[in-house]
Amino acid sequence: MEEVFYVYHIVTRKKMQLGQIILFDNEQKNTLFHYFFEKEYLSANGKDIFQIISDSRRDSEIILNKDNSQVVTQYLGHTIRSIREMIVGLVRLQEFPHYPSRLSYLYTTKTYEDLLKWKKIFESYNRNILQIVKLKVIGNYFEGNGELLPKEDAISFAKKIEQARNYWRCEGNNELSELIVNGKIEVMEIIEDFK
Repeated sequence: MEEVFYVYHIVTRKKMQLGQIILFDNEQKNTLFHYFFEKEYLSANGKDIFQIISDSRRDSEIILNKDNSQVVTQYLGHTIRSIREMIVGLVRLQEFPHYPSRLSYLYTTKTYEDLLKWKKIFESYNRNILQIVKLKVIGNYFEGNGELLPKEDAISFAKKIEQARNYWRCEGNNELSELIVNGKIEVMEIIEDFK
């Protein structure tokens, strides 16, 4: 059942305009999808991580130059976050199919205070924040706790699956609230414009 509610959003890709209408449905892929599942990491000479490692083996060591080291590091960080999103998505499909996909919704918060927590996290990752906006949504949502998402580490997939279950159950205190919304979304106010 669709509801009418107001939320806050951090704009990072393309500035929004006052009165702008965004239609977001289950079939539309968000920027998170494009970032995690379409991005590639190649060295200056066009080699991927596997070619870099293969070409860099010297006896029992791997010797990387600065460019190749950056490609390997970026690829590994990106991959662990992509795996997290895949696991969260698979658990949702299997056990919580009535909840929205994290890859086809807009990420928002209920309160401005919650948005400021996310802003601080975005800044720590050097994300380019363009605006903070207030939106009117006629649609659906899921309120989750970002602290419950699977961690970006090398624990077993079984443990990551359990972390994903905890995210969808949203048990305990919601320390890092995120509201995943879809439907008809209207920009009601541009609270801050940074660039």
